[in-house]
Amino acid sequence: MKMARAPKRLPRTAAALAAGAALVLAVSGCTKLDTTAPSAVRKEGAAAKKADQGAFGTVDCRRAKCVALTFDAGPSENTPRLLKILKDEKVPATFFTLGKNHIEKYPELVKRMDAEGHEVASHTWSHKILTKIGPAEARRELERPNKAIERLIGKKPTLMRPPQGRTNDDITELSEELGLAQVLWTVTAKDYTTDDSALIRKRVIDQTKRDGIILLHDIYRGTVPAVPGVIAELKKRGYVFVTVSQLLAPGKAEPGKIYR
Repeated sequence: MKMARAPKRLPRTAAALAAGAALVLAVSGCTKLDTTAPSAVRKEGAAAKKADQGAFGTVDCRRAKCVALTFDAGPSENTPRLLKILKDEKVPATFFTLGKNHIEKYPELVKRMDAEGHEVASHTWSHKILTKIGPAEARRELERPNKAIERLIGKKPTLMRPPQGRTNDDITELSEELGLAQVLWTVTAKDYTTDDSALIRKRVIDQTKRDGIILLHDIYRGTVPAVPGVIAELKKRGYVFVTVSQLLAPGKAEPGKIYR
């Protein structure tokens, strides 16, 4: 089965960064990815630890109705506003940061993400589709942001989101070797197709369920203005925001595995 391509009508930059985001389910169906749900990780973790150890991170998602807010392809000029919103709302997020023109351009924002309690993860160095490049180049795409992030915050990322959600056995093996778990998503607003913040908000609200992993991009101008409404409505519906790692606790993401 051939993989669907990004819509030709999108601008080149948008297509290169995120045009395949909405296609992950179709891609997964074609390649039959073996993905693991957060609830399964928590169950495995609980079996390995005493059940009465209390909450993990800031909340125990075995009991609370948790959701993970994630942002791809930043940081960007929009990120300071986003970080202020998250700080004001006391909402942690997971940032899948891009190396070229992002980590290297906004290193202080990466430090700020970590300092303010967010999870800093990798979205590769230059957003090349890992399944379409050779093994040496794929290794560079994953190793470079790891090193850059470690230099900035003193620790290597343990999570990686493959561009367009495209992965295969070779990328899984490489991710395992590099200590990276692969994180996909269950909710996408397709914010690379619109600047309509109200529409972005509606798409997220309509799709979100317990244990949801929400995919947004802090590089698009319509996305950050949608975030306050997303947070307000989901809180109203009883959701608690956590990082991806908190969503899995007391289990932990294992290198090479794919989570959604």
